[in-house]
Amino acid sequence: MPANEREGTLKSLAGEAEQLAEQHSDEADVLVWQGIILASYARERGGLGALGTAGDARDALEKAIEIDPQGLNGSAYVTLGALYDRAPGRPLGFGNSDTAERMFQRALEIRPDGIDVNYYYAAFLKEEGNKQAAREHALRAVNGTARDNRQASDEALRRDAEALHNQL
Repeated sequence: MPANEREGTLKSLAGEAEQLAEQHSDEADVLVWQGIILASYARERGGLGALGTAGDARDALEKAIEIDPQGLNGSAYVTLGALYDRAPGRPLGFGNSDTAERMFQRALEIRPDGIDVNYYYAAFLKEEGNKQAAREHALRAVNGTARDNRQASDEALRRDAEALHNQL
């Protein structure tokens, strides 16, 4: 999808996800998907204007975890880890490296060979200055197992992980 269309498409998708989440507020998988979509929309928007959307993503994911801690095979924890890593810290936002680390660790407990969790954790570890552990998790992502229902995104992350591993 062309870059100039992504934000509008994600905004529309976020609206649809919100309606679905209102209708199925007790279904963890719906809330995880809402959180993933909102996190993607916030990332695409960027800047301080995206903080509200990122906070909404966090709230949906935390609610999903309350309902089902294993929801979507740990995807809520992966996305929360990325949100806590990328959001600015207080007083502007909710970003927090310690919380990001905990979220990634929980996701790894659920799906240790996941491409997404290992890639995002590797990127986090690189930012934190832990290049050896980042290299290890990038390699785990390269060799990880793609999810049946998310093969295209996992294969894209596998390529990103390979590039990250080569940088380290």
